[in-house]
Amino acid sequence: MIIDDTTLRDGEQTPGVAFTKKERLEIARRLDSIGVQEIEAGIPVMGREESAMFESIMDLGLNSRIIAWNRALVGDVAASVAAGAKAIEISLPLSDIQIDTKLNKSRQWVLDQIRSVLEYCSKFDLYVSVGGEDASRADIEFIEEYVDTIQAYGADRFRFCDTVGILDPFRTYNMTRRIRERTSMDIEVHTHNDFGMATANALAAVQAGATHVNTTVMGLGERAGNAPLEEIIMAARHVYGNLDTFNTKHLRPLSEFVAQAAGRQVDPQRPVIGEFMFTHESGIHTDGVLKNPKNYEPFDPEELDMKRNLVFGNQSGLHVLEHILAQEGIHLDKWQLTGLLYEAKKLARKNKAVLNNKDVTGLCARLGLKSA
Repeated sequence: MIIDDTTLRDGEQTPGVAFTKKERLEIARRLDSIGVQEIEAGIPVMGREESAMFESIMDLGLNSRIIAWNRALVGDVAASVAAGAKAIEISLPLSDIQIDTKLNKSRQWVLDQIRSVLEYCSKFDLYVSVGGEDASRADIEFIEEYVDTIQAYGADRFRFCDTVGILDPFRTYNMTRRIRERTSMDIEVHTHNDFGMATANALAAVQAGATHVNTTVMGLGERAGNAPLEEIIMAARHVYGNLDTFNTKHLRPLSEFVAQAAGRQVDPQRPVIGEFMFTHESGIHTDGVLKNPKNYEPFDPEELDMKRNLVFGNQSGLHVLEHILAQEGIHLDKWQLTGLLYEAKKLARKNKAVLNNKDVTGLCARLGLKSA
């Protein structure tokens, strides 16, 4: 599985997100340090500033392949080549609704247009990925004809796009499998999260034969966003048991940096990187974690350079209370613990919040409780 991260292109199309040059360069460096194999770095044809930004990312000398995004227009490709691109993505709609109402063209025009652009690309030593925008709503036989055409005209891979996120994992698998049986080219999947299935759909496509996955950090992107980089990496590792070379200890810091640059926060309940992934409150869970963290954790927080945190709340029991006190060098008799448990639960309910170690020891002091 090769990851082509598009945080710097599709991610920046999130409403209200605008990365500075410094932020874009830092995001590219951090993606590279994680081991992301490809970075979709921008759209040079948008103007001189965007083109210069793309050139600056190219000049970083990263291990990641840097890709320029283009419409299926010769002028777009020319701008990417001028900016120094060695790898490009070309996008063209495949669904009838987009061909008819967005382009005001026909299926035949789409085939003719992609042929002409690929003929132009053949003049340069380019790695060419050709996307089918809104392919998830396109006629499968037309997708096959499109795939045959781009392969015949020198494309290196096909990007299968679920542009409005309407697929489920079963349809994604079936459609990707059919495309895989049609072509020997690499297949990339680009999923959107409109119904919360971007990660599941992307992984289903990989199971069906896709070689590349489009991601964005924290799932940034238009509307509900794209498949989150951190979910794809960790789910591939732990759900499917795929060995990988990604440096996962950098995922949380990368997400925090992108969140700050995007004017957002990392939700504590965010899958994989949220702090609540390894924060335990309820009595049953904290007791199980104290005995063996694997009872209630899908992977070790050390993989992300994160820490486990046991807290006291309304649903907590004596075991976590004893654990918190022991960390602070306090050991109470059973009757003292029982009284503290009652008062601590009452305080947690009143504040509608969990109590950390400082809160618990402070409550002990107010109640006059000392080590036995």
